Amino acid sequence: MVKKIPKGKVTTYGHIALLLGNPRAARAVGYALNSLKKDRESEIPWQRVINRQGRISFKGDVLRADLQRKILQSEGVFFALGDDQLDFGKYGWFP
Repeated sequence: MVKKIPKGKVTTYGHIALLLGNPRAARAVGYALNSLKKDRESEIPWQRVINRQGRISFKGDVLRADLQRKILQSEGVFFALGDDQLDFGKYGWFP
């Protein structure tokens, strides 16, 4: 399901869970994406999934959060200046 998120768009862990038929499994989606092997990271656009507040959710892992932000920016997704929150109206993908 994550592979369907278009470049330049983001969605939430909860929305992926909903699309998979289990709307209460947002945390499980996060765990699954976090456990991706390095060689699979280029196949699955994990960086396009963020939390429901429109923020990156890598607590305690600043390097990973910075990487996610850089990849999203390279895809044309930008955070508001001085803010860590994305605009779902502009960048959201919620089929």
